[in-house]
Amino acid sequence: MTYELYYWDGIPGRGEFVRLALEQAGADYVDVARTDGGMALMMAMMKTKTSGFTPFAPPFLKDGDLVISHAANILLYLGNRLGLAPDDEAGRLTANGLQLGITDFVAEVHDVHHPIGVSLYYEDQKDEALRRAEDFRGERLPKFLSYFEKQLAKNSEGQVHALGHALSYVDLSLFHLVEGLRYAFPNTMATAEPEYPLLVALNAQVRDLPRIKAYLASERRLAFNEQGIFRYYPELDAS
Repeated sequence: MTYELYYWDGIPGRGEFVRLALEQAGADYVDVARTDGGMALMMAMMKTKTSGFTPFAPPFLKDGDLVISHAANILLYLGNRLGLAPDDEAGRLTANGLQLGITDFVAEVHDVHHPIGVSLYYEDQKDEALRRAEDFRGERLPKFLSYFEKQLAKNSEGQVHALGHALSYVDLSLFHLVEGLRYAFPNTMATAEPEYPLLVALNAQVRDLPRIKAYLASERRLAFNEQGIFRYYPELDAS
């Protein structure tokens, strides 16, 4: 059965973490909001008053009659089905914990450019964003990246993986995380990356996977832009 992925059209965002897993697995899926009438269908699903689960916001995934919301929850569901998670319960829970850590970090990335309110424009909170960015670059970014680097160090023999010795959806998500940070904070990352050689190596390994390489070169891959989570505002990056 074809998976149906629902996420905002035009931005990679949190939906990209799910897309990467589906692409690497060669899964049959539809990016619904990018089809004719797809955005209206997605909005209708979030506003429905019928019985059953109503997702609060995208991303959410529809598999038959089942609807699963939130990127980490979706990946927990898809992990074993796509061969991108450990077989044992402890491993699956560890993978989910790491993905939730990525979720926390992504929220902090977003709050750099929107520290006061999501409904406000960036220009309406620019002074606060400048202060938030300084703290993010100096404290939060190294704190999270150091944590993930230490996790990779536990599995550093040969191929670099977040857990065990096989590719998982966590590896794909860390790839996207580094890509997003390179877009939003290019100067900061250029300075910081030598401190995180395993994250850099993992990013390169994932980029070189045949299906990921084909996906990145395709029209299905949405470019980063200033409407998504990872936004490039030069004044928020280190000089």
